Amino acid sequence: MAVVRSIQRTRRMKLQAFRIAIFAVAAVFFLVPLGAMVEFSTRGNGARTLEYWTSIPSYPDLTDAIVASLQLALVTSAAMLVLLVPTMVWVRLKLRRLTRIIEFICLLPLTIPAIVLVVGLFPMYIWLGTNFSDSILTLALAYVVLVLPYCYRSLDAGLGAIDVKTLSEAARSLGASWFDVMWRIIVPNISNAILNATLLSVALVLGEYTIANNLLYNNLQVELVHLGRANAGVSIAVAVASLLFAFVLLVVLAFIGGRPRRVRPDPVTVLAAPAVAGAPR
Repeated sequence: MAVVRSIQRTRRMKLQAFRIAIFAVAAVFFLVPLGAMVEFSTRGNGARTLEYWTSIPSYPDLTDAIVASLQLALVTSAAMLVLLVPTMVWVRLKLRRLTRIIEFICLLPLTIPAIVLVVGLFPMYIWLGTNFSDSILTLALAYVVLVLPYCYRSLDAGLGAIDVKTLSEAARSLGASWFDVMWRIIVPNISNAILNATLLSVALVLGEYTIANNLLYNNLQVELVHLGRANAGVSIAVAVASLLFAFVLLVVLAFIGGRPRRVRPDPVTVLAAPAVAGAPR
């Protein structure tokens, strides 16, 4: 037994050392470039300064691009969830034979380069701009297609971890409508998957450049490229701020998803407790 415990302890120590080494390498890989960006954006004449950071609001085109990108992230995430969650639940409940087809359609954008998507979407955006609106928010239509593969995998993993059919049938047998089944039964049970899909959607929208640039819209990344030619310091400061925003969003979503749920007592147990307590022993 002592030999076995010694071997297990050695394995645990090796695994722990391996994890620490991987974490250290990843930290260096991410933090060194980020530190260099912070150093460059605070560089002054012989001293550190926040001039580049404080001058961000003085660029109206940049602030408009930031607001537009945040709005696009919100619209894209909401549209993606409204499109994918009911569809995937309905396929699991009623149309199991279409699972592979839906998966193929959702993963197809991974095989199509962004520039090819632009070529296909350009006539549609010309028609939209002529007949409806030329707002940058119409980019959400293209971004929903772009984020489909990543969000599908996250939601599919969440739905695969629960028994959707049993939960839905139980709720329906108790008189719940399909809206109640979706909103009060399915969504709370896949909340972590929804948060992960939302984070992926926001990150992809905030970092997208090719589609917006070729469709002649100025989102955050396009404006950063334009600003970098005129004032590299401000451009790097905004890039660091966007990375920090994504990191804070990741931490917030992880905190929300990791909160322990409040367990409500079973009504049957509560009602039966006095009777059990007063029963003769």
